[in-house]
Amino acid sequence: MNHQTLQNLGVKEDSLTQEERSFLDENGYLNLGKLLSDVQLAQIQDKINLLLELEGENAGKELVDSPFIRHPKESGADRLGDLVNKGVVFDIFYTHPKVLAAVSHVLGANLKLSSLNYRAAKPGAGLQKLHADYPDPVPTGDYRVCNSIWLLDDFSASNGATRIVPGSHKSQSLPEDTMEDPMAPHPEEQILHAPAGSVVIFNSHTWHGGTTNQTDKPRRAIHSYFCRRDQPQQIHQKTYILEETLSRIPKEAALLLDVV
Repeated sequence: MNHQTLQNLGVKEDSLTQEERSFLDENGYLNLGKLLSDVQLAQIQDKINLLLELEGENAGKELVDSPFIRHPKESGADRLGDLVNKGVVFDIFYTHPKVLAAVSHVLGANLKLSSLNYRAAKPGAGLQKLHADYPDPVPTGDYRVCNSIWLLDDFSASNGATRIVPGSHKSQSLPEDTMEDPMAPHPEEQILHAPAGSVVIFNSHTWHGGTTNQTDKPRRAIHSYFCRRDQPQQIHQKTYILEETLSRIPKEAALLLDVV
């Protein structure tokens, strides 16, 4: 991957404003606003429902099989893995120019998709400990992983929205190193409030975690997770890639998946 490949995918110098870059640098996350239309949302939600029905007890199997996923299976959440190969409606999740602009601002141009997965916090469940998505602290600026949350439902304090501790990506420590109980609220944590269709980028070294869904409906999201090319993918894309997918996507997207 290089800057030219990103440019071919539509990333431009002005894809992010200077204000957005500065906010992401300082806080470790950035709300990109609503990037999915209501029509796209409906199509994606329908496809997710179909996959959950088709896969049944095997839903999320790819995550269980991966040695690089820290939370492979949760009793309190529905999961789906390897969405790269499960429909054209999911292509946008790892090729959207504004998302790639934000991720490359964190990781540099030499990046790849690590995984594309679905998570829905069930009613009465979904609470996660505060965590980073990398096992060790890293020097400020030497970031290895970056995530994006695509909201399929409105996120609110009542339905289990993600909590995040602004600036914690610069702490060079992990929650378990400094907190007595990472499951407990952090005095500086912020709850992500945003409407369905929004996308939030976060430097995955920033402390974050799901909260409890106190409603009677699942709180649904898709995560397109990226890493530097010198890091292992959560889902080894070459193992799973289908010819059908390769024939559909441009070569730049295949490079982003690290399958060519």
